[in-house]
Amino acid sequence: MPQVTDEQVKTLVTDIATMLVGTDGVSVEQFEEEGEIVFELTVPEEAMGKVIGKSGRTAKAMRTVLEAVGEAQNKRYVLDIVE
Repeated sequence: MPQVTDEQVKTLVTDIATMLVGTDGVSVEQFEEEGEIVFELTVPEEAMGKVIGKSGRTAKAMRTVLEAVGEAQNKRYVLDIVE
């Protein structure tokens, strides 16, 4: 698998969230914490349900994608959804 930059992974998270809730109010901050690269996703409060999904399935699916990309890159990516 070709190398993927952290910025490309951030763009992936942003694109997925934007497709779920629309373009307004989606932001992703990236920082490193204890060897993990954390993506902090913020969406408007009224769109939170779309990002989390029924029983948390959508959020879990997004985290699974990040986990798979991270394994391929020998990195650990974490998704935090901020209210």
